Amino acid sequence: MIHLTILPILIPLFTGALLLVLPSNERLKRSLSALATLALVPLALLLMQQADDGQLRVYALGSWQPPFGIVLMLDRLAALMLLATAVLASAAVLYAVRGDDRIGLRFHALFQFQLLGINGAFLTGDLFNLFVFFEILLIASYSLLLHGGGGERVRAGMHYVILNLAGSALFLIAVGALYGITGTLNMADMARQVAAAGPENTPVLAAAGLVLLLVFALKAALLPLYFWLPRAYAAASAPVAALFAIMTKVGIYSILRVYSLVFGTGAGELANLAQPWIWPLALATVILGALGALAATTLQGLLAYLVVVSAGTLLAAIALGTPEAQGAALFYLLHSTWVAGALFLLADLVSRQRGDKAGNLVQGPALQNPGILGAAFFFGAIAVAGLPPLSGFFAKLLLLQAVLPGSGALPFWSVLLIGGFVSLVALSRAGSTLFWRTGHQVLGSAELDSGRLFATLLLLAGSLILVAFAQPLMDYVQASALQLHDLDLYRAILEEAGA
Repeated sequence: MIHLTILPILIPLFTGALLLVLPSNERLKRSLSALATLALVPLALLLMQQADDGQLRVYALGSWQPPFGIVLMLDRLAALMLLATAVLASAAVLYAVRGDDRIGLRFHALFQFQLLGINGAFLTGDLFNLFVFFEILLIASYSLLLHGGGGERVRAGMHYVILNLAGSALFLIAVGALYGITGTLNMADMARQVAAAGPENTPVLAAAGLVLLLVFALKAALLPLYFWLPRAYAAASAPVAALFAIMTKVGIYSILRVYSLVFGTGAGELANLAQPWIWPLALATVILGALGALAATTLQGLLAYLVVVSAGTLLAAIALGTPEAQGAALFYLLHSTWVAGALFLLADLVSRQRGDKAGNLVQGPALQNPGILGAAFFFGAIAVAGLPPLSGFFAKLLLLQAVLPGSGALPFWSVLLIGGFVSLVALSRAGSTLFWRTGHQVLGSAELDSGRLFATLLLLAGSLILVAFAQPLMDYVQASALQLHDLDLYRAILEEAGA
């Protein structure tokens, strides 16, 4: 049982490597990729059950103890992020095996390496390996974004690659500066060193911390660094765009982890270093993301801007700094990730039945299956807008209740409600264009594929599951946020190792 912590990394690692050397047997590769991905769901649930006892599990690779060895850390937060990824990836791979994996080479190997990077980022206990896993997931995402080719994907991919390469360079500079001052890369040990730093080192530590925040803000699509996202997500193939719904959450997770542990309340002069920057930018991100959704000319572009809105909402809640707000943010994270992924898959199903109009938000031909597709879109739109009785309503209600009077309640409430209203208007306009203001003739030739529809509805059902298990999930996410603020728990791993 002690090796369960590393399995979310080993399973996609070995599966991806095996897929590279297997003979060209499409059925075998699809089956292997799907089984490996689906296996991550029960594994994540088992890890959540383990982590729910409140203990921090540290896995020291090669038995090299912290702070000198490479360690993985499993707590409630990491286990929750693994579950969010596993469920999303399972639906995406089930969708892809219906034919989308054929439009380019090595799809399933790249898909597994993407999961390797994402899961590793959630589990790592030191900053340098966070950089390593970032690079693994980014390299895989470069290729997945370009999967299938096409001019629009190449243009979007170039912006995506250049910006993230610049971010990687800044990441290394920040990590190097932090290591030069603290002499460690382990996040728990770095938190101890930052808290004890003298005034002569504080300016350098602050500069390195803010550069690191810039890198994470780029990954998380925080204003003004989100402009790469709408084009990239809108251009990607449906299963890739669905998987990318977790990508901004990797940046958000990194901000939550690093700026709670290393630069949190126990960081002395550098306590809460990121909060003054994140709070106003996150609120502005919500508003501009909602306006971008309103102005979008394609369904995929609209959904990409809704990802920006969700990122801004999450970061605003995190910036409040309270366990209540951050627990509510984690519930919203699950909801927004699964619903966004489902809507990207649904957008592809709709586009396939609109002939040359595809996902363009213009009047087009009647759909072959307007009933089921329209009902699924209506379901997803309600969930995104935060209307009852779906998970979006509970998530936003938790966020609104978590803001204490006089602590930013007015701007947070205003931005969250206005952003939700504008998003609802954008989705209503898109829905009426796609399903109501149509011609009488069916021009699209694509039959509704039952496998693709199943994967889409499976992910949409995540909203209902979140409602059905709302109370235990809310208890879990609140406990996750409280654990994240228990700095002594994380520093205790160093005392146990004799550091």
